[in-house]
Amino acid sequence: MITDSLKDFEAGNSLWQDAWVRLKKNRLAMFGLVVLIVIGLACIFVPWLTPYGYEQQNLALGASGPSMQHWMGTDTLGRDVLTRVLYGGRVSIAVGLIATGVALLIGVTYGAVAGYVGGRTDAIMMRLVDIIYALPFMIFIVLLMVVFGRSLFLLFLAIGLFEWLTMARIVRSQVQSLKQLEFVEAAKSIGLPEHIIIWRHIIPNAIGPVIVYTTLTIPNVMLLEAFLSFLGLGIQPPQSSWGLLISGGVETMEEYPWLLIFPGLALSLVLFSLNFLGDGLRDALDVRASKD
Repeated sequence: MITDSLKDFEAGNSLWQDAWVRLKKNRLAMFGLVVLIVIGLACIFVPWLTPYGYEQQNLALGASGPSMQHWMGTDTLGRDVLTRVLYGGRVSIAVGLIATGVALLIGVTYGAVAGYVGGRTDAIMMRLVDIIYALPFMIFIVLLMVVFGRSLFLLFLAIGLFEWLTMARIVRSQVQSLKQLEFVEAAKSIGLPEHIIIWRHIIPNAIGPVIVYTTLTIPNVMLLEAFLSFLGLGIQPPQSSWGLLISGGVETMEEYPWLLIFPGLALSLVLFSLNFLGDGLRDALDVRASKD
């Protein structure tokens, strides 16, 4: 019995290894992960996957349904829909990743400082978050796009500057519970600066909830970009995104339904996959589950 216990101890896994084992048992999460990898690689390597250019037109062909030559059909200008969907996926996914990265950087830093310092500083910082929460941020983003122009960089910045609020609250609550633990007190006792304690000791131990919320923020950002593009306030031609393709498909949905169906399916599939993966990560990183 002692030998078996020693073997179990030697074969013990870290928290991340245990989380990966539990994640692999979640079929929906793994399905989402595989779908995201496949679609991501397809968007990256689209020039080698389709023989058609992004803006290559065939006016004689016009809008035609799916065929062996054009698997998702062509639009009213004779452009291959599959090629445009994959190129549009590059923009939509990039918006989701970059805007979420901006929100992650601001939210983690802001929430960690507020939670660690505490007291009046924490109260002032979190009241500022409450004030920004109260603003009609969709109207604010629309005003930014109208006043400063419709650029891709501004879209990244505008969305990221509002998506950090919930992240800051999550990190703050995690830091408040972690800063009372022994390893933080030990770091203080040896004279480490506060910024080193926050970035090297506290934030790495709060990374689980941050990862989960990040996977749920990306689909929110992508959906917001699609909504803005649908209204004509997001990505502008000749660039394209799934939201812009869906907007164009709505205008001709009665005559050419495939122009709406395929971009809509691509966006929906990615959003569902991200949510499946986020739910799976939440369960896999649950410390209580590792004790079962």
